[in-house]
Amino acid sequence: MIGPRDAVVWQDLDVRIPLMKLLDRFFRRQPQISDKAALAEFIDAQSAFLVQKGIYEYSRARAGHYAKVLFAEEGFASSVEHARWQAYPLGLAMVGEMVEGVLRPHAGDERRAVLAQLIEVVLSVFDRYPVPPSLGQDAWLAARNELAKRLELTAGHAPRRVMDIPEPLAETYFALMPIHEKLRGRDFSTTRNYLRVSLCNIHDELIKRMDRPALERAFVAAAAE
Repeated sequence: MIGPRDAVVWQDLDVRIPLMKLLDRFFRRQPQISDKAALAEFIDAQSAFLVQKGIYEYSRARAGHYAKVLFAEEGFASSVEHARWQAYPLGLAMVGEMVEGVLRPHAGDERRAVLAQLIEVVLSVFDRYPVPPSLGQDAWLAARNELAKRLELTAGHAPRRVMDIPEPLAETYFALMPIHEKLRGRDFSTTRNYLRVSLCNIHDELIKRMDRPALERAFVAAAAE
């Protein structure tokens, strides 16, 4: 799936978003998620992988035989850089809401406190990264505020099915693709389905790796402090 030229492109993302270390993802046993630090690593990795993989795969598919030429162009590389940083907070919002849905049924009377702790974890992940030069400080802070607001809103409704979580953000995500809108055609449904399937896979990965009792204790203990 990833050729030599693509490997270089994906490796460039390693500098800022560690999830792109694909060898770790595919060939090493992933650690158990039993505390907030491990959950933060999971959220970071999965959020960035979710949105960046979609951007690169869609761009390659649209470019077809010209993909290598397109990815070698400086102007397109700048567009991808801009798109992926705009998309990263959307990934955090989707993965964060998915995690909240997993934790909520077991939070009991501490539900709001657990949500507050989860928001803190997600925002701490966002804050790991300096302001992307392609966005600027004002846009980056606005994205952080919007992320916090989206996560807060999860308290006001029943947990969505995992496959439905991307729905409110899918059009926003699709609009970020570094392909001219006149060339996108009727590809929105494909992108939306990509987000839905990928988030379901991320959910399955969380369930497989999560030490639920230990993680719940960590959240409840932090909420009681």
